[in-house]
Amino acid sequence: MTILAFLLSFVLLLITTLHVYWGIGGIWPGTDSASCARAVVGFHGVDEMPSAFASFAVAACLALATLWPLALAGVFAAPFPKEGLAATALLIGLVFLGRGIAGFTPWWRRLTPEQPFARLDQRLYSPLCLLIGLGFAVLAITEFPA
Repeated sequence: MTILAFLLSFVLLLITTLHVYWGIGGIWPGTDSASCARAVVGFHGVDEMPSAFASFAVAACLALATLWPLALAGVFAAPFPKEGLAATALLIGLVFLGRGIAGFTPWWRRLTPEQPFARLDQRLYSPLCLLIGLGFAVLAITEFPA
């Protein structure tokens, strides 16, 4: 399970880094703020990236989530009991699973129709969220103390 913990943390670290990059004004994968927003935000009529505060807030949450699998796997000492780490990991997993599932619903498609986001969401973002959520759930269940 240590390999799964490192894999989850690595993927989340990459996603965290992207959010920090966007927070400081980065525009990849677009060519300007509007095209970047259409690729990574996707809400109807979006023409600019979210605020730096919003990007950094998401990055902070992701940074905490990045540490959780490593703490649960015992890679470093955490001030929380293993039961609490496992329960929280399960909750984090449910958030990612919920986001992943939402990406395949008609409601989400109507909410986020902008291209290329809609295509990227179905091919990359939502499946990745499902895999991250599943990874957290597996880790939480297998690491939960008996």
